[in-house]
Amino acid sequence: MLPYAATIFISSFLLFLVQPIIAKQILPWFGGSAAVWTTCLVFFQSALLAGYAYADLTTRLGPRRQALLHVALLLASLAFLPIIASGSWKPQGDETPMPAILLLLGATIGLPYFLLSTTTPLLQAWYWRRFQSAVPYRLFALSNFASLTALLGFPLAFEPFLTLPQLGWIWSVLYAVLVALCAGIAWRSIEELPAAAAAARVHGAPPAASAQVTWFALSGMGSVMLLATTNHVTQNVASVPFLWVLPLSLYLLSFILAFDHPRWYRRGLFQLALAALLPAMAWYLNSLDLWIAVPVYFAGLFAACMWCHGELALLKPDPRHLTRFYLMLSLGGAAGAVLVAIVAPLALHGYFEHGVALVLLALLATARLQGAARIACAAVLAATLVLVGRGIADYTDKVRVMERDFYGVVRTRDHASPVPYRAMYHGAIMHGGQLLGDEQRNVPSDYFGPTTGYGRTFRALRELRPRQPLNIGVIGLGAGVIAAYGRPGDRLVFYEISPRVVEIAAREFSFLRHTAATSSVVMGDGRLSLERETPRGYDVLGIDAFSGDSIPMHLITREAMAIYVKHLRPDGVIVFQATNRFVDLMPVVKRLAAEFGFEAMLVSDSPPDGDGADYWYSSTDQVIVTRSRALLETPLVAEAVTPIEDRPELPTFTDAHHNLLRILK
Repeated sequence: MLPYAATIFISSFLLFLVQPIIAKQILPWFGGSAAVWTTCLVFFQSALLAGYAYADLTTRLGPRRQALLHVALLLASLAFLPIIASGSWKPQGDETPMPAILLLLGATIGLPYFLLSTTTPLLQAWYWRRFQSAVPYRLFALSNFASLTALLGFPLAFEPFLTLPQLGWIWSVLYAVLVALCAGIAWRSIEELPAAAAAARVHGAPPAASAQVTWFALSGMGSVMLLATTNHVTQNVASVPFLWVLPLSLYLLSFILAFDHPRWYRRGLFQLALAALLPAMAWYLNSLDLWIAVPVYFAGLFAACMWCHGELALLKPDPRHLTRFYLMLSLGGAAGAVLVAIVAPLALHGYFEHGVALVLLALLATARLQGAARIACAAVLAATLVLVGRGIADYTDKVRVMERDFYGVVRTRDHASPVPYRAMYHGAIMHGGQLLGDEQRNVPSDYFGPTTGYGRTFRALRELRPRQPLNIGVIGLGAGVIAAYGRPGDRLVFYEISPRVVEIAAREFSFLRHTAATSSVVMGDGRLSLERETPRGYDVLGIDAFSGDSIPMHLITREAMAIYVKHLRPDGVIVFQATNRFVDLMPVVKRLAAEFGFEAMLVSDSPPDGDGADYWYSSTDQVIVTRSRALLETPLVAEAVTPIEDRPELPTFTDAHHNLLRILK
């Protein structure tokens, strides 16, 4: 028993530890988008499906041939080590992100990940075949416990203390150990296979089709809820491993409890929890009060997964059919991942998949119940449907344009009062806009008003260099509001990763058309684009890339700062947009600035309420980073800047080592 349990534990631990390792490494290469993680989950779920299908199909080969084939593949997979992606996989800017990510993952971790996914079903089948014991399903709970240990260990124990290359090498060494363990068990399973076990190989009819469809539906529903909830949260906080790991941990915990022992799943209790939490999640679909909404989402996710996986545990077949059972579970999981990560962005113009998932879950629960319980669940379904419909109506109310791509959903909406204004929204957050009317169409507003860090920087530079045109670069286009500060002779370059943002900025707003500066847009991730370019000599470099309410973390690392400095004049200025409700970016930027010999000062702008154009000036925090004392001492800047509190315990963020937990507000 012990060798099987130990091997399954190590395999599942490695299976889930590699997920945040590889995803965190490639996140900066694809713009830090939340869709990077959901695309990774499509790969992981699909590889898991392939592994479970392999386990099911190879049982037909017989014990000896199955074991020899598996050992040969394990030895071949060692050629993939270490599991750190080569820099040659960095995108050049014109690739379609999703296929590029899937191809990268397949080439980097494909065979090892596939073989790890086969270990749990194969070893359980071998164990049952050898010992004829009913223990295999508890081994499934053990495998999920190992997965949970890896996921929670990453942000709490590994990420704060180890770099990604170090983690990659540790993982690779453990994988080599696992290959040796698996080969040993495979060899012993051939040598000691009892005749009775050979006779017990599955030759009878598989489980009924209706049972297999139910397994598929319940597994798929849990997967849909996992991805939809994760996507919803990361769009509004940050796309970082910590927020990937937490919902996935709840998902795994539900598997552990459901398959460990029947006492953990009390059907009536979790049905009541769903009855309360489904409408609550629907109520908070568009809420920006995330301190309440996020706990509701995660509680609802756990209740949903506990119900789905508890029902699966009640329906599990005899162990002789466990490979088919796991195959249908993985097929449902992969289908759920594809629905959320691929089908939803193609079929839905907005972030509606979370609401759709809630309705589907209520529908599935209603179908599983009988009598009075079904009537009560139908009432919950009706309430959820009404609340989701209300949320979608609010989300689309008075929207002029709503378009979606890999990087998110962009909407524009006109506001008639107190003065006409057209706003751009990314997710639920306003990211720039334009005052309507000929007289005010080129007046900067929102986060870019005259008293913000941007506004004061541009005005101060005009005073210091009245006849000198400015060379300006900005990572993140938005509505193009910064173009309003352009003057004749200025050169202005925007770096924008989302084709939809570029199209909407040109079609719905006129800043790019009416700026006096010579402007251009470079497509692709801003950091990667700057990395490939020769030094630009920017007077001002703005770091203003958003996704929902989050800033991609790869833009505030030491490696990113080195790229910015390369493109900056000696007396140039970097302006970091640091406005965020959940993450305190100021000390991170201060530490980066100090490492490169710059000063970092905060401009915190809170305009008074007004009933004219100034109504559309937003409160904002922006950090001015410069070596120019002359700029910092101009009255426009000096009267507004405040020092940033130093946090000596906070390490400098790097691509390989940064932790969101340390800077949560």
